[in-house]
Amino acid sequence: MRAAPMILSNGIRYSPGYLDEARQRALVEMIREIVAQAPLYVPVMPKTGVAMSVRMTNCGSLGWVTDKDRGYRYQSTHPVTGRPWPAIPEALLDIWADLADYSKPPEACLINFYEDGARMGLHQDRDETDFAAPVVSLSLGNTCLFRIGGTSRKDSTQSLKLKSGDAIVLGGEGRLCFHGVDRIYPATSTLLKNGGRINLTLRRVT
Repeated sequence: MRAAPMILSNGIRYSPGYLDEARQRALVEMIREIVAQAPLYVPVMPKTGVAMSVRMTNCGSLGWVTDKDRGYRYQSTHPVTGRPWPAIPEALLDIWADLADYSKPPEACLINFYEDGARMGLHQDRDETDFAAPVVSLSLGNTCLFRIGGTSRKDSTQSLKLKSGDAIVLGGEGRLCFHGVDRIYPATSTLLKNGGRINLTLRRVT
């Protein structure tokens, strides 16, 4: 039986074990199909051009990208292939409908792949124009140490371990909270054949 959602600080909703194993495996197959059309690439930091430790791609009418010259933004095409992003699968749209409590569908699904040594520094998701819409985040694969704070980088933070199948919803007061991934715990899941972690974040952009 699935655990009841928990409310973290700033009203952030945490749903441990939201996806059972069958749904996790089905999503991994969908992601493989998306990656075949829109290959993973290495994003870089604005201005410095320093490579991030994650690889990423997107699906949806818009995709989040970043590069040295133009920085963080959304665009309708893959930055390497120039092709439109694949559509968001119906299974992910159903998850948004279940978790987001928002009337409009997502326009972007970011797909981040973390190898076991990857991390993501504290950041805000603020490149969207519609902050009334939440960010719905799904974890697949190895467990990570997720850290979340307040709306100022100086606010205190709390950490929790996100396991494969867990869901987090950043909405309301928590929509612009700083958050990040401090580490990946190797060999904590058998979902991905070669290890690592996949994070999916569904977003409404406009």
